[in-house]
Amino acid sequence: MIVDRATREHEDNQVLFRAVHEVAVRHAGAPYDQVISALTAGLPSTPRLTPDELRRIAEEITFGRDPSGL
Repeated sequence: MIVDRATREHEDNQVLFRAVHEVAVRHAGAPYDQVISALTAGLPSTPRLTPDELRRIAEEITFGRDPSGL
């Protein structure tokens, strides 16, 4: 059912946003290598992020920003 799929996708995205937020809070301003390691260790397997998306998120956190929107 479309509603179930949409709900599941929304919940998956919420989990992803929370994980990015946690890394952003803990590693704001940290070196890129540290941030990317924390992201790859802490992000859920779904929804998958492309390497470019992961790099962009890590760069934002390195500059002290929280790209999660939370």
